[in-house]
Amino acid sequence: MEYLHTLTSPAQLKELKVPELKILAQEIRDEIITTVAINGGHLASSLGVVELTIALHRVFDSPHDKIIWDVGHQAYAHKLLTGRRERFHTLRQLGGISGFPKRAESVHDVFDVGHSSTSISAALGMAAARDARGGTEKIVAVIGDGSLTAGLAFEALNQAGDLDKDIIVILNDNEMSISPNVGAISSFLNRKLTSDLFIRLRHEAESFLTSVPRFGKDLLGVARRAEEALKGFLTPGMLFEAFGFDYVGPLNGHNLDELLETLGNVSKLKGPRLVHVITKKGKGYAPAEKNPPIFHGVGPFDRETGVVKDIKGGAQSYTAVFGDALVKLAERDQRIVAITAAMLEGTGLKPFAERFPERFFDVGIAEQHAVTFAAGIAANGMRPVVTIYSTFLQRAYDNVLHDVCLQKLPVTFAMDRGGLVGADGPTHHGVFDLSFLRHMPNMVLAVPRDEVELRRIMVTAIVSDGPFAYRYPRGTVRGLELPAAIEPLPIGRGEKLRDGDDGVIFAVGSLVSEALAAAEQLATEGIHFAVVDPRFIKPLDRELLLAEGRRVATVVTLEENAIQGGFGSAVLELFAAAGLTPHVLTLGIPDTFVEQGTQTELRALLQIDAAGVAARIRAFAGQSLGDDVAVPARG
Repeated sequence: MEYLHTLTSPAQLKELKVPELKILAQEIRDEIITTVAINGGHLASSLGVVELTIALHRVFDSPHDKIIWDVGHQAYAHKLLTGRRERFHTLRQLGGISGFPKRAESVHDVFDVGHSSTSISAALGMAAARDARGGTEKIVAVIGDGSLTAGLAFEALNQAGDLDKDIIVILNDNEMSISPNVGAISSFLNRKLTSDLFIRLRHEAESFLTSVPRFGKDLLGVARRAEEALKGFLTPGMLFEAFGFDYVGPLNGHNLDELLETLGNVSKLKGPRLVHVITKKGKGYAPAEKNPPIFHGVGPFDRETGVVKDIKGGAQSYTAVFGDALVKLAERDQRIVAITAAMLEGTGLKPFAERFPERFFDVGIAEQHAVTFAAGIAANGMRPVVTIYSTFLQRAYDNVLHDVCLQKLPVTFAMDRGGLVGADGPTHHGVFDLSFLRHMPNMVLAVPRDEVELRRIMVTAIVSDGPFAYRYPRGTVRGLELPAAIEPLPIGRGEKLRDGDDGVIFAVGSLVSEALAAAEQLATEGIHFAVVDPRFIKPLDRELLLAEGRRVATVVTLEENAIQGGFGSAVLELFAAAGLTPHVLTLGIPDTFVEQGTQTELRALLQIDAAGVAARIRAFAGQSLGDDVAVPARG
């Protein structure tokens, strides 16, 4: 009998027997593997928490009880159990369901996530609100061991213990392993130490000890220390007990019987509790179990073999070009240090880490620390390169401003995934970096248009004597020949790539190619636009941009960044200061969060691809397709 296809609500899990739940777990794994093989997605982490997800929804009553998934990489089983099975095939597609929990998508998604380490803070906030209004719901935060490396998680643990709020934190640990003996003892202890009988006996013993004249409190202290010593000897619970949490674990995260019994017991307790669950990434799919990093965030793959499909056509990615170039630069410059925040493979730093292990640092999911750590390195004579996804650098805004820019330290920020990233959606699009970095004093900000320019800007950053940030997109390079020698660029110098007397397009980064294609298309219609690559957002090439602003009637700015405060805003500020008044059209990301879809789909939707740019310029010029073309006179 099939169970998954009959479920429309997690409440139905309470009607199934444990053997039936185990069959359901396999059905969920099959559905996840089948869908991710076609759409891509976060496979290994989702496969690792199938039993845990079933147990949580069996023991607790969502949506009355609140389950918050940290990051959300592991929430596919949750989506399947909460009424989204029929739409699961649209996972991460344009117009489909998100790859992450999303409040607008389901009442069972109680908090939007995508960046790590937010779950405990959110859970504590929900618990505070519950208590303020007299609610009764249970609050559960599920956080991975990687996410627990962030300071935000420890800040939340610290306050949760201090407030003594009734919350449950599930630590999903998929890195450590338990030896059979420790696992067996731990399993026995946690089932017994959380049972109703034990809790009752414990409270009775505490009452008895405190009633003993003169020595009662001392005896109680000895008893508690003995219990803590036992837990500390067998488990890592002392750390969490120090935060004021009752620690339970480690549990086998794939043993449904153990999970159901222990979570059932824990649900009846009060105060802050932490349940430590050991899971295996990729559980149930051999290729993912063997190579979890590859199947963490994976593209389409062959389900039978586990071979990832080559949708790049053999072309290198910008990430790979960056990683290779950084190794070459580090061979020549002993001052170069590379820093990542738990994204070794994702940022292309694996070759660097292997070649220069003494100059490589992975600080864990701790972006704020990564930036200030880099500032300390730079202050003592080295040249750190903080390699980080654009969207994650947002988490360290103050550190960039206060610890790097204020002191004018030579820290380089290499921002991968700049611009639209595709199927991961609004939490991962790197479309705000130009806006939040360009106003920082002492910062140099550049956007290379291709792989050749990327390498040149990398050298420019290393030889610069102050803060320097550059961004490059997710995806494959253009396939240009890479010169053996990497020459730096003059800071603040742009380049004119195409002539045209009717107007000019100032295009940034990956959209330079779209601007050139749009100009070519418009030229066939008698509209002749020049194309300029400014290269630098800060400082701008004032001489070049002002000359073009004086020369033509119409200026178009094009960027894969929020229009507010971005490159287009910088151009308008420049023109206003110089008293120039050409017609200016700013194209980029509007004042909204962009949903998931392929990069091609999203650029077309936002009209920042070649066809969209050409259409917007036609409309701006007051013409529709097929009409005689006339460009407005200069004002």
